[in-house]
Amino acid sequence: MRRIMITNDDGIEADGIIRLAEAAKEFGEVWVIAPLHQRSAESHRITLRKPIEIKEHDFPIKGVKAFSCSGTPADCVRVGALSVMPEKPDVVLSGINYGYNVASDIQYSATAGAAFEASFQGCLAIALSEHASETHEITDRYLKELLAEYIDAKPERNKIININFPGGKLEECKGIKRNLGTSADSFYHDRYKMIEEKEDGTRLYMVDGIYNEDAEPDTDFRAVVEKYVSVGTVNNIK
Repeated sequence: MRRIMITNDDGIEADGIIRLAEAAKEFGEVWVIAPLHQRSAESHRITLRKPIEIKEHDFPIKGVKAFSCSGTPADCVRVGALSVMPEKPDVVLSGINYGYNVASDIQYSATAGAAFEASFQGCLAIALSEHASETHEITDRYLKELLAEYIDAKPERNKIININFPGGKLEECKGIKRNLGTSADSFYHDRYKMIEEKEDGTRLYMVDGIYNEDAEPDTDFRAVVEKYVSVGTVNNIK
């Protein structure tokens, strides 16, 4: 039986990880090892100089072994694969993230960071993300189909399979686009806005991104903008 580890960066009680665990049960033995709290934009950061706390968690999906972790999503994969699970997982699923992980944003993504850690550990690594909304019709329609298609893919060091589901109603979705490249652009062109200047000269800045949908053709970014499910392989080392 396949050993499946699931993690995320939205926290162990997030809706996306619960839906993913429910779907993954059909494909093997599921272990959830995920951060106790939100850990977005942590990239591939790991904990080295303090203990990582692992605790059994009351997870709402029957038959799933679940543990919360005090560390980052990458920590969850490392401690899970090397110590918590009796054997390394065959596949690690990271997600379902609340918000896309496409284009240049992938470099900051802890969803992708956890998946890359899984690939470094020799596991098949699949990152899954969806539009940040409460409508999941497209994800629910295609999730199991794509798991079935990719869950026995050959693991590749430093590479992950990256799946993104567009938002909206099911009838708006145009299908699946596979083997897509990663856009060099981003949904937000970031800038910083000064929100306060203190008497001692200290300045406080907040990110103030400009929304953008002008993505290159045949990329993950363009696919989700045009209401396709995007599937591609991301290489962490050029």
